[in-house]
Amino acid sequence: MSQLDEILAFNQQFVKNKAYVPYEAGGRPVKKMTIVTCMDCRLIELLPKALNIKNGDAIMLKCAGGMIESPYSSTMKSILVSLYELGSEAVYVIGHTNCGMHGLESAKMIQDIKNRGIDDDAFSAVREQGVDPYEWLGGFQSVDDQVQKSVSIVKNHPLLPEETPVYGLVIDPKTGELRLAK
Repeated sequence: MSQLDEILAFNQQFVKNKAYVPYEAGGRPVKKMTIVTCMDCRLIELLPKALNIKNGDAIMLKCAGGMIESPYSSTMKSILVSLYELGSEAVYVIGHTNCGMHGLESAKMIQDIKNRGIDDDAFSAVREQGVDPYEWLGGFQSVDDQVQKSVSIVKNHPLLPEETPVYGLVIDPKTGELRLAK
Protein backbone atom coordinates (compact mmCIF):
# COMPACT_ATOMS: atom_id res chain seq x y z
CA MET A 1 0.00 0.00 0.00
CA SER A 2 1.40 3.40 -0.98
CA GLN A 3 1.75 6.29 1.44
CA LEU A 4 -1.15 8.04 -0.31
CA ASP A 5 -3.34 4.96 0.01
CA GLU A 6 -2.50 4.75 3.72
CA ILE A 7 -3.38 8.42 4.21
CA LEU A 8 -6.70 8.07 2.41
CA ALA A 9 -7.62 4.86 4.27
CA PHE A 10 -6.78 6.49 7.61
CA ASN A 11 -8.75 9.59 6.64
CA GLN A 12 -11.87 7.57 5.85
CA GLN A 13 -11.79 6.14 9.37
CA PHE A 14 -10.97 9.55 10.86
CA VAL A 15 -14.09 11.06 9.29
CA LYS A 16 -16.27 7.99 9.94
CA ASN A 17 -15.32 8.04 13.65
CA LYS A 18 -15.83 11.82 13.83
CA ALA A 19 -12.30 12.21 15.17
CA TYR A 20 -12.34 15.76 13.83
CA VAL A 21 -14.79 16.96 16.50
CA PRO A 22 -12.10 18.05 19.02
CA TYR A 23 -10.54 20.21 16.28
CA GLU A 24 -13.66 22.05 15.15
CA ALA A 25 -13.07 25.79 15.08
CA GLY A 26 -14.21 28.91 13.30
CA GLY A 27 -12.30 30.41 10.41
CA ARG A 28 -11.14 33.47 12.35
CA PRO A 29 -8.31 33.25 14.88
CA VAL A 30 -9.70 33.46 18.42
CA LYS A 31 -6.45 34.91 19.78
CA LYS A 32 -6.28 37.34 16.82
CA MET A 33 -2.69 36.43 15.99
CA THR A 34 -0.78 35.46 12.88
CA ILE A 35 2.36 33.36 13.22
CA VAL A 36 5.02 33.06 10.54
CA THR A 37 7.39 30.21 11.27
CA CYS A 38 9.57 27.54 9.74
CA MET A 39 8.26 24.41 8.07
CA ASP A 40 10.57 22.30 10.29
CA CYS A 41 8.84 19.03 11.19
CA ARG A 42 9.88 19.38 14.85
CA LEU A 43 7.61 22.40 15.23
CA ILE A 44 4.34 20.80 14.09
CA GLU A 45 3.16 19.98 17.61
CA LEU A 46 5.83 21.67 19.74
CA LEU A 47 5.27 25.27 18.62
CA PRO A 48 1.52 25.41 19.35
CA LYS A 49 2.07 23.76 22.75
CA ALA A 50 4.91 26.17 23.58
CA LEU A 51 2.68 29.14 22.66
CA ASN A 52 -0.43 27.77 24.38
CA ILE A 53 -2.46 27.82 21.19
CA LYS A 54 -4.85 25.26 19.83
CA ASN A 55 -6.78 24.76 16.63
CA GLY A 56 -8.68 27.95 15.83
CA ASP A 57 -6.54 30.27 17.97
CA ALA A 58 -4.13 31.60 15.32
CA ILE A 59 -3.32 31.80 11.64
CA MET A 60 -0.08 29.88 11.06
CA LEU A 61 2.06 30.41 7.98
CA LYS A 62 4.99 28.08 7.40
CA CYS A 63 7.88 28.35 4.96
CA ALA A 64 11.56 27.49 4.84
CA GLY A 65 13.28 29.27 7.70
CA GLY A 66 10.14 31.27 8.47
CA MET A 67 11.73 33.80 6.13
CA ILE A 68 9.75 36.72 4.75
CA GLU A 69 12.01 37.58 1.86
CA SER A 70 10.04 40.26 0.06
CA PRO A 71 7.28 42.74 0.83
CA TYR A 72 5.37 41.25 -2.10
CA SER A 73 5.89 37.55 -1.43
CA SER A 74 3.02 35.12 -0.91
CA THR A 75 3.88 35.08 2.80
CA MET A 76 3.42 38.84 3.11
CA LYS A 77 0.19 38.61 1.11
CA SER A 78 -1.04 35.96 3.55
CA ILE A 79 -0.16 38.20 6.49
CA LEU A 80 -2.21 41.03 5.00
CA VAL A 81 -5.16 38.70 4.33
CA SER A 82 -5.00 37.50 7.94
CA LEU A 83 -4.99 41.08 9.24
CA TYR A 84 -7.63 42.58 6.95
CA GLU A 85 -9.93 39.67 6.18
CA LEU A 86 -9.60 37.22 9.07
CA GLY A 87 -9.35 39.46 12.11
CA SER A 88 -5.74 39.01 13.21
CA GLU A 89 -4.33 41.95 15.11
CA ALA A 90 -0.69 40.95 15.73
CA VAL A 91 2.09 39.22 13.79
CA TYR A 92 4.68 36.90 15.34
CA VAL A 93 7.71 35.90 13.26
CA ILE A 94 9.23 32.85 14.94
CA GLY A 95 12.54 31.42 13.80
CA HIS A 96 14.29 28.53 15.50
CA THR A 97 17.71 27.35 16.48
CA ASN A 98 19.32 24.52 14.52
CA CYS A 99 17.38 25.52 11.39
CA GLY A 100 18.21 23.84 8.10
CA MET A 101 18.31 27.27 6.44
CA HIS A 102 21.06 28.39 8.81
CA GLY A 103 24.26 28.26 6.81
CA LEU A 104 22.56 26.72 3.76
CA GLU A 105 24.85 27.31 0.80
CA SER A 106 23.00 27.88 -2.44
CA ALA A 107 25.79 26.22 -4.46
CA LYS A 108 25.30 22.99 -2.50
CA MET A 109 21.54 23.09 -2.96
CA ILE A 110 21.91 23.78 -6.68
CA GLN A 111 24.23 20.78 -6.93
CA ASP A 112 21.72 18.65 -4.99
CA ILE A 113 19.01 19.73 -7.43
CA LYS A 114 21.23 18.83 -10.40
CA ASN A 115 22.03 15.47 -8.80
CA ARG A 116 18.27 14.75 -8.86
CA GLY A 117 18.17 15.26 -12.63
CA ILE A 118 17.39 18.93 -13.11
CA ASP A 119 19.59 20.31 -15.89
CA ASP A 120 21.13 23.70 -16.61
CA ASP A 121 18.25 24.59 -18.95
CA ALA A 122 15.93 24.65 -15.95
CA PHE A 123 18.25 27.06 -14.15
CA SER A 124 18.37 29.19 -17.29
CA ALA A 125 14.56 29.32 -17.23
CA VAL A 126 14.71 30.50 -13.61
CA ARG A 127 17.19 33.24 -14.54
CA GLU A 128 14.96 34.26 -17.48
CA GLN A 129 12.26 34.99 -14.90
CA GLY A 130 14.63 37.50 -13.29
CA VAL A 131 15.60 35.26 -10.39
CA ASP A 132 19.18 34.54 -9.42
CA PRO A 133 19.12 30.91 -8.18
CA TYR A 134 22.23 31.50 -6.09
CA GLU A 135 20.54 34.33 -4.21
CA TRP A 136 17.07 32.75 -4.07
CA LEU A 137 18.18 29.33 -2.82
CA GLY A 138 20.54 30.57 -0.12
CA GLY A 139 19.96 30.40 3.59
CA PHE A 140 21.02 32.75 6.35
CA GLN A 141 23.95 33.07 8.74
CA SER A 142 22.10 34.19 11.86
CA VAL A 143 18.58 33.20 12.91
CA ASP A 144 18.27 36.39 14.96
CA ASP A 145 19.30 38.56 12.00
CA GLN A 146 16.89 36.73 9.70
CA VAL A 147 13.99 37.10 12.12
CA GLN A 148 14.78 40.81 12.51
CA LYS A 149 14.96 41.20 8.71
CA SER A 150 11.56 39.52 8.34
CA VAL A 151 10.07 41.66 11.11
CA SER A 152 11.41 44.76 9.36
CA ILE A 153 9.80 43.77 6.05
CA VAL A 154 6.43 43.36 7.78
CA LYS A 155 6.70 46.52 9.91
CA ASN A 156 7.70 48.65 6.92
CA HIS A 157 5.07 47.34 4.53
CA PRO A 158 3.02 50.22 3.12
CA LEU A 159 -0.22 48.26 3.54
CA LEU A 160 0.32 47.15 7.15
CA PRO A 161 -2.43 48.53 9.39
CA GLU A 162 -1.09 51.22 11.71
CA GLU A 163 -0.38 50.14 15.27
CA THR A 164 -0.08 46.45 14.30
CA PRO A 165 2.39 44.85 16.71
CA VAL A 166 5.02 42.72 14.97
CA TYR A 167 7.21 40.55 17.18
CA GLY A 168 10.32 38.52 16.44
CA LEU A 169 10.99 35.39 18.47
CA VAL A 170 13.28 32.36 18.36
CA ILE A 171 12.24 28.93 19.63
CA ASP A 172 14.44 26.00 20.61
CA PRO A 173 13.05 22.99 18.68
CA LYS A 174 14.22 20.63 21.40
CA THR A 175 12.81 22.30 24.52
CA GLY A 176 10.24 24.74 23.15
CA GLU A 177 11.91 27.63 24.99
CA LEU A 178 11.05 30.98 23.41
CA ARG A 179 13.10 34.16 23.48
CA LEU A 180 12.96 37.51 21.78
CA ALA A 181 15.12 37.75 18.68
CA LYS A 182 18.25 39.79 19.36
